[in-house]
Amino acid sequence: MSKFGFIGIGNMGGALATAAVKKVPGDEILVSSLHPEHAEKFAAEHGVVASDNETIARKAKFIMLGVKPQYMDAVVSQLKPLLAERRDAVLVSMAAGLTMEHIGNLVDAAYPVIRIMPNTPSSVGRGMTLYEANSFVRQEDLDEFLDLMAGAGAFDRLPEHLIDAGSVVAGCGPAFLCLVAEALADGGVACGLPRDKALTYAVETMAGTAELLRQTGLHPGQLKDAVCSPGGTTIQGVRALKNGGMESAMMEAVVAAYEKNKEFIK
Repeated sequence: MSKFGFIGIGNMGGALATAAVKKVPGDEILVSSLHPEHAEKFAAEHGVVASDNETIARKAKFIMLGVKPQYMDAVVSQLKPLLAERRDAVLVSMAAGLTMEHIGNLVDAAYPVIRIMPNTPSSVGRGMTLYEANSFVRQEDLDEFLDLMAGAGAFDRLPEHLIDAGSVVAGCGPAFLCLVAEALADGGVACGLPRDKALTYAVETMAGTAELLRQTGLHPGQLKDAVCSPGGTTIQGVRALKNGGMESAMMEAVVAAYEKNKEFIK
């Protein structure tokens, strides 16, 4: 039996498969794609095994469903006869809006399902993955899954009804922060910095600030205040950001993504 089978290796599936290689031998990781040449290329680059959906359904313990929500029913239903024969497999869904009950019912109402919402930093071991498991997942299987996926970064268990809200912060957040990094670098270029240096400074400053927040546990407002000297340059920049509606725009981005997420819920 293979430990992992990834059905779909797009941004999310690919990121987690890349992380899995850190703790699982490559010959125990199967990958498939709608386009077989994509799976073969990924397998060659990461030292895993190119496969197909049917083989994964027969052989993998943790079947990672990296399929877009609108295609999930068709993919899992096609594999139902193979999956229904097994009780030693766990379906792991990373599809936005699809509940564990919905995924399980595609095979059997009592099927073990773990629902995860990862983000792209998982591929470099700094991801933030939200998860929940239904009552049919054995604790030893859940523990094994979390241990084998530790190379992806942090995992946090969250009640399922909050996962869609959490996913727009953790899952959509990298895109929002990339816009912040780009804008910060653009500002540096506008002030005369070479593009490569401006981008390096922006990225390293974001990474360092995130680590400072994590290690100190302080509220972001406290760390912001520590940089803003009375009458200084930083507070004038903060004033410009507030006047430009930066805080409101970021909040609206999260809410807009959440509202879109709800279209997929079933």
